[in-house]
Amino acid sequence: MRFVAADICASILDDGFGLVEGVFDEDEVSKLSEAVGTKASASPRKGGVRDLLELEEIRTLSMSETLGGLVRPILGGAAKVVRATLFDKTDKANWKVPWHQDVTIAVCRRVETEGFGPWSLKAGVLHVQAPTEVLQKMISVRVHLDDCPAVNGALRVIAGSHHLGRMPADSAGQFLRSGGVITCAMKRGGVLLMRPLLFHASSAATVPSHRRVIHFDYAAAELPVGMGWAVDQA
Repeated sequence: MRFVAADICASILDDGFGLVEGVFDEDEVSKLSEAVGTKASASPRKGGVRDLLELEEIRTLSMSETLGGLVRPILGGAAKVVRATLFDKTDKANWKVPWHQDVTIAVCRRVETEGFGPWSLKAGVLHVQAPTEVLQKMISVRVHLDDCPAVNGALRVIAGSHHLGRMPADSAGQFLRSGGVITCAMKRGGVLLMRPLLFHASSAATVPSHRRVIHFDYAAAELPVGMGWAVDQA
């Protein structure tokens, strides 16, 4: 059983993120790469696949003790996966992501509730920006299927920026002026855990090659009655 060491938990609490290298061995990474490969090649969306939980291998991974042992010390036993997405930067999909927080969740139904909004529809799935109290009970788990050095568009984060809750996108500037930007270079098989409210960004790769990341969102938050997580929709 793998677990988050005390120093990683402290890092996530204080800085909003933590890096755990060597979570998956070469054989495990190869099997995951094979599992997502067919779906990625069939997807019309360059650089990613939204509905990755449709794959049995990814659903099994999301509920495994490997990832559960990383998530439970942070969110508790009620945490469950609510979304899984594949990101891949290549020479044909080499995008730049500006500084932002992840504030949008995928839900079943539109229920007008204070603190939720605006609403949007992405690939036929209903999304809404969630209030701080929901996002604080979530964590993202990024499983790296390839080496991701700085030159290949590694994620950059502003340590500690998650403490102020939901902020306007241009608020990242105040953190940038005071420093604290960290480039999260990762090896194949490593996992990055990140609070959704942490300001993060990534540059276009200067030496583009595959940078496949399976991005899981876990939540221990209850949504308003009738809204529901999209993953629970029959």
